[in-house]
Amino acid sequence: MTTPTNLKYTASHEWAKLEADGSVTIGITDHAQEALGDIVFLELPAVGRVVKAGEECAVVESVKAASDIYSPVSGEVVDINQAAADAPDSVNADAYANWLFRVKPANLAELDGLLDAAAYTATF
Repeated sequence: MTTPTNLKYTASHEWAKLEADGSVTIGITDHAQEALGDIVFLELPAVGRVVKAGEECAVVESVKAASDIYSPVSGEVVDINQAAADAPDSVNADAYANWLFRVKPANLAELDGLLDAAAYTATF
């Protein structure tokens, strides 16, 4: 199981990466995909949807369970990874390469409240 040090994390197993254009790319962690098992369906938020930090905005379904995905930051959804939605098992193959959605953050300071890799791995 990997936990890249260049990302921020939530206790609910989402990761967030600040991009050069100021957007935040979001996905689920390797720990989350491992716990879920074989992922069979992703329901991603609509582009243009405004989300709040901690708000449920997507769903991942596996052969074991369905789990909500929460936005780590507030803002507007500006992109979704349709390729991941079309091939949800790709998230099992590499949870960090197969991001789920991007948000244009309303407040970048919210990223400072997220966990670093060491603090995240201490949660499980």
